[in-house]
Amino acid sequence: MSILLAVITADDRSTRGVLAAEALRKRAGEQGHHLSIELRHDDEIRDPIAPEAIAGADAVLLIGGAGDAARFAGRHQVTATIDDVLRDPAAVLARATAPAAAPAAPASDAPKRIVAITSCPTGIAHTFMAAEGILQAANALGHEARVETQGSVGARDALTADEIRAADIVIIAADTQVDLSRFAGKRVFLSGTKPAINDGRALIARAFAEATVQGGGAEPAATAAADTRAGGGSGRTGPYRHLMTGVSFMLPFVTTGGLLIAIAFALGGIYAYDDANQGTLAYALFQIGAKGAFALMVPALAGYIAYSIADRPGIAPGMIGGMLAAELGAGFLGGIVAGFIAGYGTAWLNRNIRLHKNLEGLKPVLILPILGSLLTGLLMIYVVGEPVAELLAVLSAWLKGMQGGSAIALGLILGLMMAFDMGGPVNKAAYAFSTGLIASEIYGPMAAAMAAGMTPPLGIALATKLFPGRFTRDEREAGNAAAVLGLAFISEGAIPFAARDPLRVIPSLMIGSAFAGAISMAVGAQLKVPHGGVFVLPIPNAVVSLGGYLVALVAGTVVTALMLRVLKKPAPVVPA
Repeated sequence: MSILLAVITADDRSTRGVLAAEALRKRAGEQGHHLSIELRHDDEIRDPIAPEAIAGADAVLLIGGAGDAARFAGRHQVTATIDDVLRDPAAVLARATAPAAAPAAPASDAPKRIVAITSCPTGIAHTFMAAEGILQAANALGHEARVETQGSVGARDALTADEIRAADIVIIAADTQVDLSRFAGKRVFLSGTKPAINDGRALIARAFAEATVQGGGAEPAATAAADTRAGGGSGRTGPYRHLMTGVSFMLPFVTTGGLLIAIAFALGGIYAYDDANQGTLAYALFQIGAKGAFALMVPALAGYIAYSIADRPGIAPGMIGGMLAAELGAGFLGGIVAGFIAGYGTAWLNRNIRLHKNLEGLKPVLILPILGSLLTGLLMIYVVGEPVAELLAVLSAWLKGMQGGSAIALGLILGLMMAFDMGGPVNKAAYAFSTGLIASEIYGPMAAAMAAGMTPPLGIALATKLFPGRFTRDEREAGNAAAVLGLAFISEGAIPFAARDPLRVIPSLMIGSAFAGAISMAVGAQLKVPHGGVFVLPIPNAVVSLGGYLVALVAGTVVTALMLRVLKKPAPVVPA
């Protein structure tokens, strides 16, 4: 007789997991084995196996995922799928009771296979810079690496099942929520994008040292906890990551709506939306942009905040809460609140609702969406919606009425935040604030934020031309790339320069961006789209006070270059 343990991870197929448990229990009893079974579904663990039981076990069966391999170190382990058990439970038990062959110790210095996913809220700069950092570091260390990039345009260079299966480790360098269900049984290390950008070698070394085995079908609530453990130091976990996930999914709606409305005004004038213009192309474009894309902004924000927290069961409650927030006048602030209520509320319900094993399959598609929507909707209607709507109304009135010193002060603050960490948490907070206000038809902060975000790489590029003695040869060459990135509103183009000399470069960038933001607000510039850099400026009505806006951008760029001249020391002269 053998003492056996089994952990069955059922993912979203809980009924099949129960059936597999019964099949194993029946066959083990027939063969005279003692079998303890721990059944996992979502965040729920039934009949957890105690540590003392592990110590006395002869073998462990990991069914549906090898997520607990480290927990059972030193025990003979057998992995199998639920289908394997349902098809032939006796064969699975036979593998567990057969003598275990000693595994060959892998060579520690042998090349490894790395697969990675990188992602940031906009899916533009940090995403690809992090991917490049991982690829270059892996190549330098003699490892083989494949990176999938995820952003607003979806996944690129998607990892195949064979590549994941063959990988020694999975690195997730992301500032948004990433689905980890593909990596069940693999060693996974979670981090933000910054470590991959700043020091890819150190990130890979940490990954091999600290990665943990991913359980099957991990829910985002559990993933967030694992993120804090495995990816500590990224500084981007919990509510911040959930908010940035929502912003990431909201951006396409903001961009599409803003550009279509601008084109409608260009074709039909500022009254293109009037009923008198029904049937015209301008009227149709306005309907698509304003009544379609813009109407979905807040629901998308709330829905995907909730998705980041509670996975798919949170989407419906989040979007319903976001729609209610829009109808109640609570705008993007209400959408954020609704998203967190829906996400955390649905995750709580998921953990605490216990159903008969035959009804578990109804939770993700019926019970959780309905109860989560009721919880979110009732709280939005009776508790949260009205106070948040009043707060947004006060904020909107203040922002719309700003003139003179108050407008300049807001521009200064936004400029300083945009240049402080160039794509980091402070930058993203200013950007998310400005983007959210577009839903309330407040466009001034967006103009200031984009001008301030373009200024750092443009100012550096200008400085490398005007004051080449302050930069190395490599930096002067990189200045050309920084100029292109700056024109496209990718402030991350300044990161390599700031990383080499942060105490002098970052203050220079902050001062220049503060000038740009302050001038933009002072001249009353408004921007109706959240991205695109100079490439959206020629679109009629996309920018209000275009001349003043260009002055703000040029002034910020020049001030940045001058501050670099003052603060940076001359670069060392390298003999030819």
